[in-house]
Amino acid sequence: MAGTGEEEPNAMGTGGGDKLILRGMQFHGFHGVKQEEKKLGQKFVIDVDAWMDLAAAGDSDDISHTISYTDIYRIAKGIVEGPPHNLLESVAQSIANSTLLKFPQISSVRVKVEKPHVAVQGVVDYLGVEILRCRKA
Repeated sequence: MAGTGEEEPNAMGTGGGDKLILRGMQFHGFHGVKQEEKKLGQKFVIDVDAWMDLAAAGDSDDISHTISYTDIYRIAKGIVEGPPHNLLESVAQSIANSTLLKFPQISSVRVKVEKPHVAVQGVVDYLGVEILRCRKA
């Protein structure tokens, strides 16, 4: 799917094709550069893709051969609802780094952070960032 931003890390020479997917996680956080954002907070929507080999879990039907979605959810929740960051880039980076650090079996992680309620002169669904981080060899 060239050009869509949906290329898998193995197409870039890293990771594998299997991944865990978490979409539309919503949390209230206090991130932003404006004082009102830090005081009132707002909703953030997080998506995470975590690339890892899921063959053993698929064969065994045993959760010990994979990572529980709730573990990744807790990482995202802890960061978004935790101490404020100025930039969405920093929020995404913290989620990606924490996920890779906690789960060595994850080869790559994509994190998307959406800020749906933004004061801009125009109509937008959301503003945000998306990052892809791969484990260093």
